[in-house]
Amino acid sequence: MTSTPVTASDPALPDGVSVTDLRSLAESLATEAGAMIRAGRPATVVVADTKSSDVDPVTAMDRAVEELLVSRLATLRPHDAVLGEEGDDIPGTSGLTWVLDPIDGTVNYLYGVASWSVSVAVVAGPADPATWTVLAGCVHDVVANRTWSAGLGQGATCDGAPLRPVEAVPLARSLTGTGFGYAASRRALQAQVLAQVLPRVRDVRRLGSAAVDLCLVAQGALDLYYERGLNPWDMAAGSLVASEAGARVVGLHADPPGRTMTVAGRGAAVDELVAILEAAGADAPDGA
Repeated sequence: MTSTPVTASDPALPDGVSVTDLRSLAESLATEAGAMIRAGRPATVVVADTKSSDVDPVTAMDRAVEELLVSRLATLRPHDAVLGEEGDDIPGTSGLTWVLDPIDGTVNYLYGVASWSVSVAVVAGPADPATWTVLAGCVHDVVANRTWSAGLGQGATCDGAPLRPVEAVPLARSLTGTGFGYAASRRALQAQVLAQVLPRVRDVRRLGSAAVDLCLVAQGALDLYYERGLNPWDMAAGSLVASEAGARVVGLHADPPGRTMTVAGRGAAVDELVAILEAAGADAPDGA
């Protein structure tokens, strides 16, 4: 299979494929999955399994949505690889990988508390946030029925409208989003870190969907966001939406985002937050 470049500095794409095409497909997949979730959520959601701990649930809907997405991709993009949260990892030959989170915010979905989302992204290179290039992505907020999308070099939109430039604000006036892990030892450390962050910012919000948090930074509804331990599917689409909207998405100690910590925002407040997190040992081993 031959390839043509996106730009001189971007990774090659298979012949006949454009970032616009990939973005359109990501939007179609995410919104179809969102409609499936809205129509199919029962009055009482049952936990089908757990992942990292006994409080990290998987529901039947998580699995059904991933099966839907994988099925669509098998028909529409059969040569692409797939990396799915629920284990549907499929090798490919095109050099592209679809990174899928069928429900980002499963605990919120379980309890019926907003927000939860579908995240669909396509990346070039190994499916590793440290080395990949995200080409296109879509985050569909199922509860609010709103859709963010972005394409590499194309900017970002919410419900089809371009996201406007957002002015950076000082750290002390920054509404800051975060999230917590499921292991008790990690939560204990995160509580200590939160105690260092909270007095220095306007306030802190924990919404429960990393993909949505990153998109809220993109549109300026959150000024900053940080979280440790994001998986590739948690951040792939949202990080592109944020960066294409002019936000910075970085890690600690000059590491790439996603290796241990992901920090997003604008202006000097990003660097100040990174410094606070580094000083607090936010990426220290669990239990330290």
